[in-house]
Amino acid sequence: MKFRTRRPRNMFTDHKRAKRRRWGLMLAVIGAALLILGLTTPDPVPELEAMQAPPEAPGTVEDLATALADVPRVAPEYKVPEEPPVQVIEGAVQRGETASALLNEFLSVQDIYKLASACKDVFSLSRIQAGRPYVITLKDGAFRRFEYELSSDEKLVAEVAAEGYAARREAIVYDTETVLVEGTIRSSLYESVDEVGEHPSLAVRLSEIFAWDVDFVRDIRIGDSFKALVEKRFRKGEFAGYGTIVAARFVNQGHAFNGFLFEDGDGHRSYFDEAGRSLRKAFLKAPLAFRRISSGFNLRRLHPILKIRRPHPGIDYAAPTGTPVKTVGDGVVIRKGWDRGGGNYIKIRHNSVYETSYMHLSRFAKGLKKGKRVYQGQVIGYVGSTGMSTGPHLDFRMKRNGSFVNPRTIKSPSAKPVPEARMAEFKAMVTPLAAALDGQGPVRVAQTP
Repeated sequence: MKFRTRRPRNMFTDHKRAKRRRWGLMLAVIGAALLILGLTTPDPVPELEAMQAPPEAPGTVEDLATALADVPRVAPEYKVPEEPPVQVIEGAVQRGETASALLNEFLSVQDIYKLASACKDVFSLSRIQAGRPYVITLKDGAFRRFEYELSSDEKLVAEVAAEGYAARREAIVYDTETVLVEGTIRSSLYESVDEVGEHPSLAVRLSEIFAWDVDFVRDIRIGDSFKALVEKRFRKGEFAGYGTIVAARFVNQGHAFNGFLFEDGDGHRSYFDEAGRSLRKAFLKAPLAFRRISSGFNLRRLHPILKIRRPHPGIDYAAPTGTPVKTVGDGVVIRKGWDRGGGNYIKIRHNSVYETSYMHLSRFAKGLKKGKRVYQGQVIGYVGSTGMSTGPHLDFRMKRNGSFVNPRTIKSPSAKPVPEARMAEFKAMVTPLAAALDGQGPVRVAQTP
């Protein structure tokens, strides 16, 4: 008979067994719960199963490239850096204001000097004038650019550059619109232009086009009319003056004068009539814009000061002191000086035949001297009352082959016509412009109210 020896109880081992039983029971409960939940769980979404299904391994390099191409790519988010703020300061030069005064708030004295040095060969900043517009541009509070309008067509631009500062001239860009302006003379060309809402400067431009054929003081009559196809300039929506007059018509005492702008054979733009003849003549009808002729060509005139009969081989044009006096034709200054009777005077030789004189001037044009070449319409002096004179006027005289002639009776020859080789081009240009002057072109019309 065998007896089983009972081992003594090990408390540590019993504890482990009990722990395993508890874990087993807990897992059984969790399994049962999962089984119950599995019975009520809806069928898996086919798309989800497809997404969860492992993809088939590509068989070739091309298959791998195709598979990779189908993998969606998410671009990294890129934040565009913000531009530094730009500040634009606009104004007009005030009386007595200098470039240093304009810029010292934004530049040091040394930088102003460097900027002025960069501008020196383009335009000296010491020559800025009161009333001219300027623009200063700052970027992030620092100076970047200075603009100054030299004229209605051009501006100075000085800005920061790699080497310090750089300067240049730039054309001023305008928005332009070509319109037809027309009116009827009621008293003068200037007043008639004003009546249609245009600036008097347009009247000056028109008178210059027809200056060789029409004397706009003595020749015009009530009922005369004008038309002009002119470019109007606009900046920032505001009217900024007139550009080119591409075509014009002036009807004087029943006779129509037409002018069409065209580049002549020498590469210069000039006005020609509908037949290609130049409107430009050898001499202007008058050397200035005058108010009246106070004394005409008279070889037996009673001198207003000496009170004796004395020839007056010229024409006196009454005009305010300071009125610009223009040479009536191209030529060379042969004399400039003072005469007891004529005061300040200028003599110009135009060719081997003609010579003109301009007397009683208040002053001469800057830079004018003996031997200097001058061109038709160039200002040579200003009306005054120097010498033996009873009031401000210009005494204008002309000689032909050494003898005085009446300037108003001279039949001035025309300049060169449109070259024959370019006549077809000229005619093609004139046809639509002439139609527009007749009111048949696609332009906006401004008429006398």
